[in-house]
Amino acid sequence: MGARVQMRVFTIRPGEMDAWISEWRAKVRPLRERAGFRLLSAWTIPDRNQFVWFLSYDGTEPFETADKRYYDSTARLGLDPDPARHVMEARSWFVTPLDVEPWGGSE
Repeated sequence: MGARVQMRVFTIRPGEMDAWISEWRAKVRPLRERAGFRLLSAWTIPDRNQFVWFLSYDGTEPFETADKRYYDSTARLGLDPDPARHVMEARSWFVTPLDVEPWGGSE
């Protein structure tokens, strides 16, 4: 099974982006990596108070199963305070890469 990639877009509560990023780096990302996920990139959209990240999973089980296992894990359930308190809305989509030339690759 090839890696599946999910784009996640979180709208963060006003004034809480720095706290969210700090907790995400210290708590969420390491737990995700221990659960077999890989962070491909992370971005902010400051004027929309959004945090965008691309998460990959290439394990033996489906992404959705691994994601549920992550959320149900003792380590994730034990995060106190829960970093998710900073998130007003979370949306996600699976994405598929395109085979494209790098910028400036053709004239």
